[in-house]
Amino acid sequence: MAPARGNTGPAGSPVFILTGPTGAGKTDWAVALAGVAPVEIVSVDSAQVYRGLDIGTAKPDRDLRARVPHHLVDICDPAERYSAGRFVTDAMRAIEAIEARGRVPLLVGGTMLYLRALLRGLAELPQASGELRARLDERAAREGWPALHAELARLDPQAAARIAPADGQRIQRALEVSYTAGRPISQLQRATRSLLNGRVVSHWMLAPPDRAALNQRLEARFEAMMAAGFLGEVRGLRDRGDLTPALPSMRAVGYRQLWSHLSGEVSLTEAKTRALSATRQLAKRQMTWMRSEPEGVWLDPRGGPVSWIKDIRSRLGALGR
Repeated sequence: MAPARGNTGPAGSPVFILTGPTGAGKTDWAVALAGVAPVEIVSVDSAQVYRGLDIGTAKPDRDLRARVPHHLVDICDPAERYSAGRFVTDAMRAIEAIEARGRVPLLVGGTMLYLRALLRGLAELPQASGELRARLDERAAREGWPALHAELARLDPQAAARIAPADGQRIQRALEVSYTAGRPISQLQRATRSLLNGRVVSHWMLAPPDRAALNQRLEARFEAMMAAGFLGEVRGLRDRGDLTPALPSMRAVGYRQLWSHLSGEVSLTEAKTRALSATRQLAKRQMTWMRSEPEGVWLDPRGGPVSWIKDIRSRLGALGR
């Protein structure tokens, strides 16, 4: 049985969470549950929030979303910058609306930064500084983001440990906070309180025990995406004229690699190789985060969702849902 997080509030409202690495089958499990239980899905995915990023994000299609309520999908334009802070606000609004309808929120996705912000709360961080960010961008252009990541490791080892050396956006923000606040971002983030306090949160983590099997699944899924028109999707976004590779939306795994091909920087074969490698690295980081979550319960996708669904229906029955 998945343990509860936090205290039981006045209503003891349940919140269910299903996380896992990319390609593990989270959406299929969530939809199967939604077919037999009064849940609505809240997406925890930093790329599915963007309109037009469909194939490469494995976004549920419109027909499925018409049958099963999904929240926080297609809520902003790719030219916008979405953040963990905005996610927490949007997610809480969705959760409260679902509860008001007498239903139960099921959070599904693999953007662990967003999930951590929701589960543990957001720190009071200094506002972004355009001047400081410009200086960091200039340094990154000269030295490379791995060099700035090494600097972050000296200033804030905990933050550096969970940020990839090539993740310029997060490295930049962590350094910006350290310089501006005079304290590591990881220290500020620990002094937070979750907005989910008062609700009973049950957290499951869906992941194949065999890494090789997951990698094979990721390769097959990527080839299916390419066959479905992924390259054309990226071309259409690039042809808009108002998007750049520096935007968070266009830095999503797969999109930035295919963009580099369309810009003439690499061959399609090389772009595909890089995209698949980046996807595997993403899955590895997600698994690392999951192993640090003592309150999550592991699920093996090979067994199918039947036992998990039975467990949830039993919980809901005990609550009179």
